[in-house]
Amino acid sequence: MKLILSDRPLDIHFSNPHEIRYFNLSELKIANCTGCFGCWTKTPGKCVIRDDATRIYPCIARSNAILYVSRLKYGGYDTVMKTMLERAIPIQQAFIRIHQGETHHVQRNVIPKKAVIIAYGDIDDEEQDIFRELIARNARNMNFESYEIIFTSESMTDIMVTKILEQWEKS
Repeated sequence: MKLILSDRPLDIHFSNPHEIRYFNLSELKIANCTGCFGCWTKTPGKCVIRDDATRIYPCIARSNAILYVSRLKYGGYDTVMKTMLERAIPIQQAFIRIHQGETHHVQRNVIPKKAVIIAYGDIDDEEQDIFRELIARNARNMNFESYEIIFTSESMTDIMVTKILEQWEKS
């Protein structure tokens, strides 16, 4: 399965809707993680907060390709994307492993994935550098076997997403 998570509506079309899942996070109810760790202790692998995030994080775990579309804010994801990614903690276990000299969580049946991150907005070089470092660290924790970051303007976002969809359809 391929997955698209976007912080805004996208004007996109794909030929095989059974293979690609698309979530416009801005239209969903996703609460902030409370840090209770219930997903590790009380209900392992399941968040105790019952909202739309519970439909999405299992898709993150099962996807073999993922596309994140987010406005870049201060070198990081915008609020709605950051909130969703924080709520995806149930796909990780409480256990820690050492990977390339850093500590990272052990994954909970997460398929390795190819990731594309489209960051849009008025982005300067410093923000791009900060975001590249963030994605490199996320990649280790999110089981990315490879990733690509595309920086673009808001007006070009749908075009960039369409290009990725065309690549997915060829593969």
